[in-house]
Amino acid sequence: MKYILLLLLTCLLTVSCQENNRTEDINPINWKNRSVNLPKNDSLAQGKSYLSVYSEIYSITEHRTIALTVTVSLRNVSVTEPVYLLEASYYNTKGDLIRTYFENPILLKPLETIEIVIDEKDSHGGSGANFVFDWALKPNSHEPVFDAVMISTSGQQGISFTTQGIKL
Repeated sequence: MKYILLLLLTCLLTVSCQENNRTEDINPINWKNRSVNLPKNDSLAQGKSYLSVYSEIYSITEHRTIALTVTVSLRNVSVTEPVYLLEASYYNTKGDLIRTYFENPILLKPLETIEIVIDEKDSHGGSGANFVFDWALKPNSHEPVFDAVMISTSGQQGISFTTQGIKL
């Protein structure tokens, strides 16, 4: 009886301690549901912004890397006017396009923020990954802000840092 109980306890601990290796968002954004048509009667000013992100960073030597989770925030800082995000393109270290996040304009309400999360196990971007965002807004409105938080934790040790986008 002791051995059966010990075996059962060992199996239970093994299953509960295993890492979840999924690389899917828990609550992924349905980009199609967020898409809108651009207003036809408004003349919108268009812009483009760049944001550097890091899927991994080097540690100790160029042969050892640490994988990071990336949270990209797309922020409308206007308190009165919407921002239209036209495209969000994710590139790897070599400048190759990895993916585009939406095909139709996305509306960001005043003071709204949405996020794109690059899972820690998604190493496609590498140490020099980046985003390019195309956007549109009413003239004299506040431009959107793009920033990212990169984080990794292991045991009692963690690393985190941020980057901020620039207008191109």
